[in-house]
Amino acid sequence: MELKQYQQDTLNDLAAYMKQLAMDKNLHNAYANYWMNKGIDISNIEENQFIHSYDDTIKDVPRVMFKVPTAGGKTFIAANSLKVIFDHLPPKQPKVVAWFVPSDSILKQTYKNLSNPEHSYRMRLNTHFNNRVVVVDKETALAGTGIQPGQIREQLTIFVLSVQSFAANNKDGRRVFRENSSLTAYATAFGNSDKIEGADETSLIQAIAHLNPVVIIDESHNFEAKLRIELFEQINPSFILDLTATPRQKSNIISFVDAKKLKDANMVKLPIVLYNRDSVNDVLYSAITLRNNLEAQAKQMRENGGCYIRPIVLVQAQPKSDKDNETFDKAKADLIEVGIPEEQIKIKTAEKDELKGLDLMSEECEVRYIITVNALKEGWDCPFAYILASLANKTSRIDVEQIVGRV
Repeated sequence: MELKQYQQDTLNDLAAYMKQLAMDKNLHNAYANYWMNKGIDISNIEENQFIHSYDDTIKDVPRVMFKVPTAGGKTFIAANSLKVIFDHLPPKQPKVVAWFVPSDSILKQTYKNLSNPEHSYRMRLNTHFNNRVVVVDKETALAGTGIQPGQIREQLTIFVLSVQSFAANNKDGRRVFRENSSLTAYATAFGNSDKIEGADETSLIQAIAHLNPVVIIDESHNFEAKLRIELFEQINPSFILDLTATPRQKSNIISFVDAKKLKDANMVKLPIVLYNRDSVNDVLYSAITLRNNLEAQAKQMRENGGCYIRPIVLVQAQPKSDKDNETFDKAKADLIEVGIPEEQIKIKTAEKDELKGLDLMSEECEVRYIITVNALKEGWDCPFAYILASLANKTSRIDVEQIVGRV
């Protein structure tokens, strides 16, 4: 896969910022001068939602962001960014990346793609780092497989990590703070380095901190809680790159990609049509009718030599704890009541995943309705999803923007 022009422009912005940082050697000045070179004086736009004076929540560590719309290829951009970043870091800097994601579903997807030598992400990494690339998840890292100090120095090492599993108040997360005989070599190799409070000198989090990693934060609008900021401080990063379509106000954005650039690059192929209905029944009936019409058109197209498409409705319900609202079980019952066969309806939530093992793209698959709660929020793809029927009460601009961008 080749970079789209807007993706290359984003990497050029990163290179320009890195060059400015190397000249100024000051985070605040480098950020201000970077935007000044683009004709923007950030000292005069303090009220701007996205561009402002540099925010140094993570002290003494450069932290910048790419604002890229959903479907813009953020992960592909991030994979290509690593070469730009390491090219501007000291040559002795270990080529180690801590790649944080906000959920287990995104972790599985990211780990799978970065590990697959035939995937475009991994192919770019192999090209940039001479095929010396090792990708590990938390369990592999805890076992010390492929990440011993001698190995680290000879390769690009990417830790793909869920931030929840590293939170210090999480029982499972504390495993990364515990003594670990598989990582004792780090205590010897980095014996004089700073120690993390509460972490054993052989722990995984201490080993990562010794390596001064570059940090990639996917969907970074999820990472502003105090515990998560403390985590990024603990692991002693050399550089932090945030990725999101919906930045928080304090974000240090260095590159914007707007929806028009995606459209011009054929990354967005269909217009978005929004309807507001008065009741849950109206939402479901409209979605069913629209889906049936689309399937009829898809069958006609197939008869004329087109590809197979089975339009799917994504039904966004409320969490089950919201007893008075349209929960996923109730949404399924509503669909069955109006005549939708049960085999065409599946539920995908954190607790209940009826899609496991199913190939939604197969012509043998019957699924036409997928009921979810938060699977749409970020990082989950369903190519046949053409319709979103939201029964949830959404008031957050970020939530709405993330959900609409999935379809």
